[in-house]
Amino acid sequence: METTAHHAVSAGVTYLFALILMAMILALALEEKLHAKKSLIVGFFAIGSLLLASIFDLMPFGDIIIPGGQRLHMPVYIEAVDWEVIAIIIGSSLFVDVTSRSGLFSWIAIKLTKASSGDPLKLLWYYGGMTVLFSAVLNNVTAMIIVGSLTGVSLKKLGQGKLLLGFLLIEGLLTNVGGLLTLISSVPNIIVGNAAGISFVSFFLKASPYVLVATIATLLLGAKMFAIHSLQSELEKQRAAELIQGFDERDGIRSQGFFWFSTAALAAFILAIATTSITPVIRDLGMGFVAMGFAVLVLVRFKHDVNEFYESIDWDLVLFFMSLFVVINVMEHAQVLELIGRGVAWVIGDGKSHTGTAALLVSSSIFSSVTDNIPLAAMLAKILSGLGIPGDSSLWWSVVFGANLGGNITPIGSASTLVAVTIIHKYQINLSFAGFVKAALPFAIMQIVLASAYVLIML
Repeated sequence: METTAHHAVSAGVTYLFALILMAMILALALEEKLHAKKSLIVGFFAIGSLLLASIFDLMPFGDIIIPGGQRLHMPVYIEAVDWEVIAIIIGSSLFVDVTSRSGLFSWIAIKLTKASSGDPLKLLWYYGGMTVLFSAVLNNVTAMIIVGSLTGVSLKKLGQGKLLLGFLLIEGLLTNVGGLLTLISSVPNIIVGNAAGISFVSFFLKASPYVLVATIATLLLGAKMFAIHSLQSELEKQRAAELIQGFDERDGIRSQGFFWFSTAALAAFILAIATTSITPVIRDLGMGFVAMGFAVLVLVRFKHDVNEFYESIDWDLVLFFMSLFVVINVMEHAQVLELIGRGVAWVIGDGKSHTGTAALLVSSSIFSSVTDNIPLAAMLAKILSGLGIPGDSSLWWSVVFGANLGGNITPIGSASTLVAVTIIHKYQINLSFAGFVKAALPFAIMQIVLASAYVLIML
């Protein structure tokens, strides 16, 4: 891009924008008292921060020069948005909404419910394991949309709607645990893995023991906190058995042809998402293209009736993310992330102490809970490289764990946790920003403590 010349950003300007970021987080925490939607709150700060950044001459205005020398004019706030995330959210939501009309998700949910014998605790373990697996091989947003849809069907069928909050919150938190499993499960993993020279196999072997332990610990804590119990008495088990006998997974199937079409489409969708990074041509187009492509494919089934699916998209969620990306982009140009990076570099010192390793993990978790973990991971990887930290150092893993697990502290720390909150609201369950933090914090602390111990002892 050709850009206008910019002067150096003064410390005062950086601190001003850091205060703006803190004010936005406070406003989101007071969402219920302000009686405003998340998208409106963040949109207000996006517009305000863009205007201020323009006044201080922080933004790189100018034309984009694409291959071949052609100039393309694009507003700076368009570039700021991570359109792949937006495409994944819209495409996956449409795909799940359309294929659910075939009765496929109801069929899968009833099969799982029958396998659990109607036992809520068994069902939690089934869906928890599915969430981690899907997050590892797909992406955490798609995993949350699919598993969240199945969970709602199962619990409604069992008459256990009161457990929906616990199930969906636990699943949302597990998406970020599953995102740690492989080198390609999340973008921070790829950034840090490439910088440190960690291979796919080595990453999996080192991360998988933690993922297993953290998943079990999260499910055990979740079952206790949200009172999700096994069926104890013979009477409870008998009632559950009688209830399940009345379930017929074929009830929601109106058309066998559409059902099998949706089944094939879901299998192809999962395979395509899982292999995007290694499939020629598709890897250049990305997961957003795959999600939107499959959405269009299944929408063909309804042709002139697609408006009802467009109306069902959660535009508050979409606009929230677009605005949030703009705010974070402005913070990058105002060097707020660099300020955070300098603070973290001071914390780790020479990179040789256990205290510095644990402090890096905790601090990167905290910062990634309120900023985009991708530029944060990139900045921390650059700092570690500049310090000459060897690839086998546990400091690299502190960044990996911190960048991923920080998304479980606040609903804006991760796309998947915000999707989980959106699904919770869909079922008319109230959960504010502060309410999420209060409920999720014990899990986040437990996961971060486990990660710190694992990094210090095992890596």
